[in-house]
Amino acid sequence: MMGLSTSTLPFKERIAKAASDQFAHGSIAKAQDVQYDKRETARAELGHWEDWRKLGQSIRQHVLNYLPDYLEEFSDNVDKRGGNVFFAQTTEEANDFILDIIKQQKGQHVVKSKSMVTSELGLDEKIDALPDVSVLETDLAEFILEEDDWDEPSHIVFPAIHKNRDQVQEIFKKIGYQGDNDPKRMARFARKYLREQFLAADIGITGCNFAIADSGLINLDTNEGNADLADSIPKTQIVVMGMERLVPSMKEAEILDNMLARSAVGQKLTTYVTFEGQKTAQESDGPENFYVVILDNNRSRALGTEFQEILQCIRCGACLNVCPVYRQIGGHGYGSLYPGPVGAVLSPILGGYEQFGELPYASSLCAACTETCPVLIPLHNLLIKHREVETDRLKMMHGFNDFQMRVVGMGTRSPFMFKMALRFKHFGLGPWTHHRPVTATNFFAYNGAMITNGPGMVGGWTDVRDLPAPPKHHDDFRVWFKQHKKGGNPQ
Repeated sequence: MMGLSTSTLPFKERIAKAASDQFAHGSIAKAQDVQYDKRETARAELGHWEDWRKLGQSIRQHVLNYLPDYLEEFSDNVDKRGGNVFFAQTTEEANDFILDIIKQQKGQHVVKSKSMVTSELGLDEKIDALPDVSVLETDLAEFILEEDDWDEPSHIVFPAIHKNRDQVQEIFKKIGYQGDNDPKRMARFARKYLREQFLAADIGITGCNFAIADSGLINLDTNEGNADLADSIPKTQIVVMGMERLVPSMKEAEILDNMLARSAVGQKLTTYVTFEGQKTAQESDGPENFYVVILDNNRSRALGTEFQEILQCIRCGACLNVCPVYRQIGGHGYGSLYPGPVGAVLSPILGGYEQFGELPYASSLCAACTETCPVLIPLHNLLIKHREVETDRLKMMHGFNDFQMRVVGMGTRSPFMFKMALRFKHFGLGPWTHHRPVTATNFFAYNGAMITNGPGMVGGWTDVRDLPAPPKHHDDFRVWFKQHKKGGNPQ
């Protein structure tokens, strides 16, 4: 049960806790390696992947540039089909509207398919608080997390990646499972358990991969079919979507579905691709009451700004699967419902810098996320822009840190001071220099000397990375090069 924030721990405590989870480390590393092979193979089979990326980017940018028009067109077409659209500016407005529908329909059993936007709302907790109303997550991974006292998700596409089969077995025992830890047997148990809940449900809540403007239909992509059951059996369906998740027509939805499946799970096409809306007179199943809740929740902050490109995201999770920082700290270290590079960009926009201001710094800026993004979002550049906002516009670089940077700036601008710093660097860092036996990890360090617990801002580096101590002045490369260049010795 959560909103955008998934943890109350400070950033450094979250990092330390996440870094100590060795099983999660191994699972994430294995998943990243496996997904790399599957993803790149699936993309190569499609052919001309870079052209597809440009096409996906153009579709998403076009929609964002004309978003008010497409929102109006989509809303009008939902109305024509007999459905209802509600525009929610805030999470409170969205939750109030959804809870009112449940009360009006006298709902008792609510089933949900995986939806990050409903998690952003903290909707499960709100529904669970209603008297005589039950709510159940039906995506297998989300179901596991729900039954484990609403554990936090750790990935956009694979939310329970941090759980092993023994943990899942213990979780399922709480709801009647008596078998071993064989994944197939546990999946069969979950299928039987969930099927009974689907048949009893009177309200289904789903997310939305893409909303199709010219028809008023909702496009859902799943690998388990749970969304199909959530929208076809209950009489009432509530769709919750971010305001940016639109495409002009079925043609663009087909393109993005294709790219999403290949980028998210390395498949040519996801198992279930569904287009649905209000039940028609010719259909035997489907919702008789169809509602679409379109959420802003500060997304409009990004429109027309340098951060607009983050709204192109199709939630494939590919950026997480290549990120070296995510590999080390997992999803829980970010403390946001949206982890990884995409979360580091999106979370400060949705939740503000005060809450998520550390996340843009949880990146090596290696640009692997940008290179893999199927819709060409320049993620590492957006992370740099967030840092610029925090240090420049919000004046967050102050106090002793600001003083240190000013000193460094003065020293590097002055040739005399720069030369003095080079001459005395070995002596100046002496108090923080420790000698270690020469090994493969510090082979290039000067006599095995390493700096630990460095002074000031240097300590932020030496806390988590190895920093070789600088050599004595007469052993410095600049001195060596000048002497050898004078003597004409090429060695």
